[in-house]
Amino acid sequence: MCGIAGIIHFSGAAVDPSDIVTMLNQIRHRGPDDEGIFTSGPVGMGHVRLSILDLSSAGHQPMWCNNGRYCIVFNGEIYNYRELKSELNRKYDFKSLTDTEVLLASYLEWGEECLHKLNGDFAFVIYDSQEKTFFGARDRFGIKPFYYRHNQDRLMFASEIKALLPFDTKPVPNNKIIFEYLAYNRTDQSEETFFNSIHKLKHGHCFTLAGNLLKIRRWYSLSDQLHYPTSMKPEEFREELKKSVGLRLRSDVPVGVCLSGGIDSSSITSIVYDDFKQHDIQTFSAVFDKNERVDESRFIRSYQPLLRHMHFIRPSADTFYEEFRFFIETQTEPTPGVSPYAQYKVMQAAHGSVSVTLDGQGADEMLGGYNYFYGSYFKELLTSGRLLSLLSEGGAYYRKNESREAFAYFAYYLLPPAAKSYFGIRNGSISRDFYQAHYKESNLSKQLHSPRSLHSFFLQHFEYKLEHLLKWDDLNSMRFSIESRVPFLDHHLVEKTLSLPSAMVMKKGISKYILRESVKDILPAAIYNRTDKIGFDTPADEWLRTPLFKEYIQALLHSSSFAQRGYFNPKACLRNYQLHLSRKANLSKEIWKWINLEHWFHQFIDKEHKQTISETPALLIRG
Repeated sequence: MCGIAGIIHFSGAAVDPSDIVTMLNQIRHRGPDDEGIFTSGPVGMGHVRLSILDLSSAGHQPMWCNNGRYCIVFNGEIYNYRELKSELNRKYDFKSLTDTEVLLASYLEWGEECLHKLNGDFAFVIYDSQEKTFFGARDRFGIKPFYYRHNQDRLMFASEIKALLPFDTKPVPNNKIIFEYLAYNRTDQSEETFFNSIHKLKHGHCFTLAGNLLKIRRWYSLSDQLHYPTSMKPEEFREELKKSVGLRLRSDVPVGVCLSGGIDSSSITSIVYDDFKQHDIQTFSAVFDKNERVDESRFIRSYQPLLRHMHFIRPSADTFYEEFRFFIETQTEPTPGVSPYAQYKVMQAAHGSVSVTLDGQGADEMLGGYNYFYGSYFKELLTSGRLLSLLSEGGAYYRKNESREAFAYFAYYLLPPAAKSYFGIRNGSISRDFYQAHYKESNLSKQLHSPRSLHSFFLQHFEYKLEHLLKWDDLNSMRFSIESRVPFLDHHLVEKTLSLPSAMVMKKGISKYILRESVKDILPAAIYNRTDKIGFDTPADEWLRTPLFKEYIQALLHSSSFAQRGYFNPKACLRNYQLHLSRKANLSKEIWKWINLEHWFHQFIDKEHKQTISETPALLIRG
């Protein structure tokens, strides 16, 4: 896992190597083991390396092919690099044991079609020094990031937005994206970012650049790869998941698991322990000893008879107050909730112990892990006329789940669009003028709030929702120089799972049915029998009532800058905060958005970016 950066001038003016260095300085945490730059006239590319495969200098980037024509900068992992290398051995004289060289050789052999042969997480750019052209691509689901700025003068690209900001002395906020964040709690649903001038290459897309002509196309469409409905037995699902985990255990450095206590990360942990016999595997978990509502330690500790190297970190109101500014800087764009901070702390705990972690990300989106998926399933059963099944599943869900959210979502999904839009401003925090000015610009309500069926809802999530979770995962892990791998998002496993009929996913009031059945022989009973969903949650509602935050929030709500932005109704915000303090409501998500957006403005918009952005102090990188 690494960081990449580049500049291509269209005028022919030479790229200043110091500009590439400036970009790399912003993302040095992504690659502390090595760095390199290449400049030639109007072309400059740079790379910082986190050594995972072949720790020798043979993995140095930018990397040139044997004939000196093509040069690559690459961030990610190609998990099937050994198999591809065997296929290419007779055609290419390999000089290293890296997957980078295999990727470069694959492009030489198959051109753009090499993308379909790759099983991995990747973002890369290849420069053809003979034709003076570029080819770049991003993986199928957006696991690895790729940001760019393109105007009439140049193209700039990087693994993080921070690397592009020093060249934008007056960044402009993107109000459409801010609106969707405030009204719908969504980010990363399109190629746009919170910065007007910065875009991202969408997942499953690639580009070519010749002269100043940038052509972007989609190279992978998930829906085109599905054969719905297709049956699969639990043991077949287990075998596919085992294959994916096995590929992602390929590493020349220590690998650990982020263990939340839910069925997803626990399935990975159990497969690593039982199927791959890695009994020394290290796990890393966030626990909240004084808050049973979000604490999962009772489930995590069911592994203590087996695992000898379990690490626990305890996020608190004090640590969050101390670090939330650095957390916001890490993410660079606002997050809709505080839960990514728990993951941030887990990665902080893992720093220094392992360089690679396995994470359960993606399982919820393809196996119905949130209560609203059951609401979608209820709607599917109703609209298809399967009323007896609706009554049966509704009753089973009611008996087995303390939460009643699925029924609320079921009712919500049956509402007309206008009624759904109303919920974006129902508590009055968002300025009505801002809402009225932007709500017609967004199609997000239709894309994510109007599921036709459970199957289509899964596809919508992979297209419009999953990526923000992957972005948080990447930024949190790479802040602490850790490569996060997500076995559930092996494209072979995803394609087979999303081809399953709904009844193989939702059954008898329980989600993730086929996963549960596939690993029930190796999961601790306490985890197998879980029906609740917590995930990387935090007791943010309590944190935001503490004296430190109370003083901070009240000062923020009375500040002139907060009022003048035009995004919120300050009087309504004050009323809502009082409701939160009095425990008459839990408005922590709304309150966090006030804090996050305002501090994001202070950090990235209000000040000029002529100087490099500061890195997180070393004292915060502790584990």
